[in-house]
Amino acid sequence: MTQPPIDQPFVLAGKTYQSRLLVGTGKYRDLEETRQAIEASGAEIVTVAVRRTNIGQNAGEPNLLDVISPDRYTILPNTAGCHTAEDAVRTCRLARELLDGRTLVKLEILADDKTLFPNVVETLKAARTLVDEGFDVMVYTSDDPIIARELEAIGCIAVMPLAGLIGSGLGICNPYNLKIILEEARVPVLVDAGVGTASDAAIAMEMGCAAVLMNSAIAHAQQPVLMAEAMRHAVIAGRQAYLAGRMPKRLYATASSPLQGLI
Repeated sequence: MTQPPIDQPFVLAGKTYQSRLLVGTGKYRDLEETRQAIEASGAEIVTVAVRRTNIGQNAGEPNLLDVISPDRYTILPNTAGCHTAEDAVRTCRLARELLDGRTLVKLEILADDKTLFPNVVETLKAARTLVDEGFDVMVYTSDDPIIARELEAIGCIAVMPLAGLIGSGLGICNPYNLKIILEEARVPVLVDAGVGTASDAAIAMEMGCAAVLMNSAIAHAQQPVLMAEAMRHAVIAGRQAYLAGRMPKRLYATASSPLQGLI
């Protein structure tokens, strides 16, 4: 019997994680639902929009860190809502101060508010500055393999191409570009944005993505806590299917049982 394949650990900034599902904290009804959904997801990394969420910068207001403890989760500050490299760099510096000098950040710079598509020109500029300042940069980007290659060359520790527009739930709209990125990358590739349901997450993992990040797919579900659990299983199943290696697709049928030795 052949031995099952040995999985490579999922490592970011020198830390190994068991869960390959990363989740956001926005769009829930309240902090309690946020807490329950994140627990159900099994995620170990939780991303927070510093410009939209209080993690200590607004004294006297409800603090997300009261229900999502940094002692239990890796808090991944992101620059959602930024439209320029200057704003994004400033936001990362603020996050570093609020999180006791932690340097892991998710860089996200938007081109416009209608599509929320990444502004790759500003993203490249901010990535260079942040890497030079010692940040460990995970970066939201387009599904352009050339841009992904450049971000890796700059020193980003993970590239995060969109599968579909943020909050669209359209799933992986361009699997061919994603496949090229996966073939060329020497850093973890995470699908970020566009996941709508568990099968989308499983497909991303089956393609060989290191992990999947999502928020809307869970928070906008009719039952967010149940969807969070579904996503947990989908990511695990997708990774196992990738390691197992799927059967080849064939145009015609092939009998499941051998034809030799029929009675």
